[in-house]
Amino acid sequence: MSRFLHSRFLALDAYTPGEQPKDTVYTKLNTNESPYPPGPRTVEAVQDAQRARSLRLYCDPDATALKDALAERYDTSRSNVFVSNGSDDILNFAFMAFGEQGVKYPAISYGFYPVFSQLHGLAEHRIPLKEDFSIDPAEYAGNDALVVIANPNAPTGIPLELEQIREILEENPDQVVVIDEAYIDFGGVSCVPLTKEYENLLVVQTFSKSRSLAGARLGYAIAAASLIADLETIKYSTNPYNVNTVSAAAGCAALSEESYYQENCRKIQETRERAAARLSELGFRVIPSVSNFLFVSTDRIGGKELYEKLKDRHILIRHFDNPAISEYNRITIGTDEEMEILFAGIEEILGKEWV
Repeated sequence: MSRFLHSRFLALDAYTPGEQPKDTVYTKLNTNESPYPPGPRTVEAVQDAQRARSLRLYCDPDATALKDALAERYDTSRSNVFVSNGSDDILNFAFMAFGEQGVKYPAISYGFYPVFSQLHGLAEHRIPLKEDFSIDPAEYAGNDALVVIANPNAPTGIPLELEQIREILEENPDQVVVIDEAYIDFGGVSCVPLTKEYENLLVVQTFSKSRSLAGARLGYAIAAASLIADLETIKYSTNPYNVNTVSAAAGCAALSEESYYQENCRKIQETRERAAARLSELGFRVIPSVSNFLFVSTDRIGGKELYEKLKDRHILIRHFDNPAISEYNRITIGTDEEMEILFAGIEEILGKEWV
């Protein structure tokens, strides 16, 4: 760090993204990207020559066409939709806008939550998970802080039921409750319909996972018009043009071919169940998941050692240094072929006596 950095940021523990190596070809099961390409209409939208020529002009700061498409998709109004440069951008805005009295989130969850808390100088309350890694809604009762919960949670893949989310909302009528649904399309039940009942609910989703657009950086939120207006104030005070022309067009196209992406989600869920069964046969503890990843551990090899030995074989999974989960690894669900490469690597590492 330079001597010019603001003192409040000197102790900031920045988020560490998953590895994106360029030195060789890996079987990449570490960052929860979709193993399937964008749909044909989405690809066509990105490649449109006339749109490319228009890049000399600023994009629509309101992303009107995309908001309208999302409003139609979720049976709501444009005023209930916010779009931004990835869901991380929206989460950042939410911490900034609604975290004045502090923020509550699970102690084991998405790694950006503590970063945003520190970035904005917020009092943070990290709520322990239950012994089985599930979230206890009762721990989020009280009207004293912003509540942020990933559903299904990351890196565990364990979901909350709608009634549990409703319980949290009703226990916090004077605070915003953010439900981060980055992985909801892989078997969870979205709480977007609850936004019509609760003015304090902000639901955040992304095009990165189920819609194969991680590189486009496109996220959105659904909420009461008053919460959306708050986010718009933050956006227009930082970067009004935060959704570029190509990404907005890709998002509209993706929404027009939902059946393609739903089929991909179905395939990922089927592969996930087969992978869970295979890993169990190999002696792993597999946390039941409704996401596009599995959270696993085994007594046969340490979590970090398994990660390192798989990396030596050009297979990437995600390891976390947090002592509470350091014996676990998160494995993104790839294609069936990619998962077979993973299993072969694990079997080689464990040795034939374990297979």
